[in-house]
Amino acid sequence: MKSKKIFLFRHGQTEYNKNGIVQGSGIDAPLNDTGRWQAEQLWNFYREHPFERVYTSALIRTHQTVARFIEAGIPHIQFEGLNEINWGIKEGKTSTAEDHDEYMKVVKAWQSGELHVMIEGGESPLQVQERQKLVLDYLTREEKAENILICMHGRAMRILLCLMLNYPLSEMDIFEHHNTSLYKLTYTGSMFVLDDYNNLLHLNGSGPA
Repeated sequence: MKSKKIFLFRHGQTEYNKNGIVQGSGIDAPLNDTGRWQAEQLWNFYREHPFERVYTSALIRTHQTVARFIEAGIPHIQFEGLNEINWGIKEGKTSTAEDHDEYMKVVKAWQSGELHVMIEGGESPLQVQERQKLVLDYLTREEKAENILICMHGRAMRILLCLMLNYPLSEMDIFEHHNTSLYKLTYTGSMFVLDDYNNLLHLNGSGPA
């Protein structure tokens, strides 16, 4: 099996990101002005890269982040398995101090290996990883392209990186991320190797006015 180069990006900024409002998979928010600028910078920096396939989640903020690549004719596949974790009753709400404390309690439970824990009405990391396995199985077994761009979401990206790299899911928070940050990986045919970590070189320069 031939090797594959994977460029894994988080989506651009939304007003929810900017204002500290919880999104998750239940909020289908578009990019804001900053997010659209980030998407344009991403296109300008990587437009000459020979991507053969674009994967996104089913949510519009990922589609808009890589829209220029799709418009350029690169085949696009949408996977619900790449959607963000569902944050349940917290989605669409501004995070209060009490909410933050509850969130940190959940994160600490995950770090302690209690990966079945979830926000009320939401998903656990184990549930997210189960739906991601279908995408990863397609990527490694069915996908013929050798240069692939993937755009998805922060928490879900941490979970996917653990799955790809065989890291314990309890250690997912080591994978830092920002809007449109890049993790670059090589699939050798039997394993994934991390080549680049939280790269933001494409955003060098000033933001939108």
